[in-house]
Amino acid sequence: MKIIIQENQVGFVTKNGKFYKMITAGKYHFSKKLGYKVYIEEMLGELNFVDIPYQILKRDKKFNESTVYFCIPDGYIGLIYVNDMLRSFASRKEYIFWNVFERYDIKLVSMEDTEMGKDVTKQMLSVIPAKYYTSVCVEEGEVGLLYYNNVLQKKLERGVYYFWNDKNRVSYRIVDMKQMELHITGQEILTKDKIGIRMNVDLVYRIKDAVELTANIKDLGNQMYSFVQLIIRESTGNYKLDDILELKENISGEIFDKLKENQEKFCVEFIYAGIKDIILPGEIRDIMNSVLVAEKTAQANVISRREEVASTRSLLNTAKLMDENKTLYKLKELEYIEKICDRVGEISLNGNAGLIEQLGNLLGN
Repeated sequence: MKIIIQENQVGFVTKNGKFYKMITAGKYHFSKKLGYKVYIEEMLGELNFVDIPYQILKRDKKFNESTVYFCIPDGYIGLIYVNDMLRSFASRKEYIFWNVFERYDIKLVSMEDTEMGKDVTKQMLSVIPAKYYTSVCVEEGEVGLLYYNNVLQKKLERGVYYFWNDKNRVSYRIVDMKQMELHITGQEILTKDKIGIRMNVDLVYRIKDAVELTANIKDLGNQMYSFVQLIIRESTGNYKLDDILELKENISGEIFDKLKENQEKFCVEFIYAGIKDIILPGEIRDIMNSVLVAEKTAQANVISRREEVASTRSLLNTAKLMDENKTLYKLKELEYIEKICDRVGEISLNGNAGLIEQLGNLLGN
């Protein structure tokens, strides 16, 4: 049996099923009758010939000079480098690489410390499967709470953090610490005079203690919504409708004060609260519109009467002055003749009388 091994190849020779030796480039003759077999493999990348255990292959000097062996211990991950360039993630515990035409290396990264060290770069993270670590991104105005095995470890400020999932079960919670709005819409209220109205209330708050909030309160939004509803009913239910409409700002202040008294219960700080809209039933709205129209009509009548009195008083004063001064009377008369002439298109005068005399006769003088 003639065997030719190329420059980039090796041959694994067995005799009667046992590893005999590794051969490199060249021509060889082996007898099948004597139990020889030759397995040829290219010396590129990872060793694929796995029928013979590594512990037996490494006894061969040429094999040891041509290969490199890596074993990844527990608590570590491996990153495969080829010619000093990151190539891939080591998904198995053991690797054997040909180290002839390319230089292979595996960099070990410890997962002993749950918080990932700064020596792990973004390039490394791009090849490490996501199941091996947990990433936490905390934005501006937020606080992150970090837990190992459901036990709070610390607060995380703004930034991006990475944690190994090897020793501990890592979990986290992001809490938004910025100001937030809560809208209570269509809250039904029965006034003291038994009129059903609806009210819209807006409030602004922010979370004050993220740790206490997560430890003691579940579903903050719903709990606070129900509490604010009770405060609105308590603050407005003792007022009549007219008082509610008139004292809207005062009632808003009362609602806000009661919320401030109870804010510690919800681990928040109330910044503002106020009544936005008061919605009346249709029939009440029609009645109030009628009352408003009547009030405005009465106000208009009062103003009209006041103007009439002032006008009459002015005429009376003018008449007294003209009665006492004949020249003033004549001037006033000429003023009115001028106004009349401005509105008349054509005036015909006949006879020998003068112009002023004829105009006087025309006016009945």
